[in-house]
Amino acid sequence: MTPGRHAADFRAPTGLANRHLQTLLPRMLPAPSPALAWETLALPDGDVVELSWVTPGPADDDAPLFVLFHGLEGSVDSPYARQLLTAAGERGHRAVLMHFRGCGRHPNRRPRAYHSGDTADAHWLLTQLARRHPRAPRIACGVSLGANMLLKLMTEDAGRESPALDGAIAIAPPVDLAASADCLERGFARVYQRHLLGALKAKVAPRLEAGELPLALSPRALAGLGTLREYDDVVTAPLHGFDGAADYYRRASAGPLLQEIRRPTLILHAEDDPFMPPGLFENVALGPGIRLETARHGGHVGFVERRDGRLASWLARRVGAQLEGRADTAPCLREPLSRSGS
Repeated sequence: MTPGRHAADFRAPTGLANRHLQTLLPRMLPAPSPALAWETLALPDGDVVELSWVTPGPADDDAPLFVLFHGLEGSVDSPYARQLLTAAGERGHRAVLMHFRGCGRHPNRRPRAYHSGDTADAHWLLTQLARRHPRAPRIACGVSLGANMLLKLMTEDAGRESPALDGAIAIAPPVDLAASADCLERGFARVYQRHLLGALKAKVAPRLEAGELPLALSPRALAGLGTLREYDDVVTAPLHGFDGAADYYRRASAGPLLQEIRRPTLILHAEDDPFMPPGLFENVALGPGIRLETARHGGHVGFVERRDGRLASWLARRVGAQLEGRADTAPCLREPLSRSGS
């Protein structure tokens, strides 16, 4: 890999460069439908996360693992999820998506859920996978909230003698959570905020009414919350040990920690992402393992291109090239595999 800052090779089709079009277009594309096997993974605190495995998996037990972490209130049904899982599976990887707590088919059991900086469940999963497949290289991909979480995990992994991952791919990571919260309170981006906030409220409301959550918040007050920042201040922060939204955003943002990443890590970012301010990475120090690819357009986890006369996912193509080890982009994940696979 050539670390540092590079221009992404994504080109938006004529007439489809608008940031909001790019953000919404993936929902209109036909998505692959890989066969999935579900697994419930027990966590140390008595809770669970649900895994979706692409089946059939590779016959070779040493085949590389591809672990996908979704975005806020995402799931295996998110537009990007099946595209990326299929791309990995077609390239011989054992592909799995980890649903954050409560994002699978069933509610989670404990009061806490998940947040942008919560690496514990992901690390537990990776530890279990290392035990199941000790010779298999492990590569993770995170999207949006999952990408910020993954980058934070990579910084925590930096000093470990036996790292959890051989490489990582972070797609549209909101590495400055406070700045992203500000962006979602302006203009058309408020539509995205309203959608995400509605999904969060719908999940929390019945648990709050049932008295399952240790929150000083009434159902009526929950319904009245108008921004993600307000929600994080009275729900996310107290449930996960933060002193309000500002403390949560400061401690969970991966941006200030990126200079610590030494293992191969690819970051894909669109300069027009409506969830983030322009120039997000301009003043962020990058560690020697990071290759940052920035496109002028792409929206938030959009990156829809025209290929063979049809609209298609550039993200699936780009991640696929990374996993295959092609071109200058690829050694980012190929170089460490020969070192870790013994």
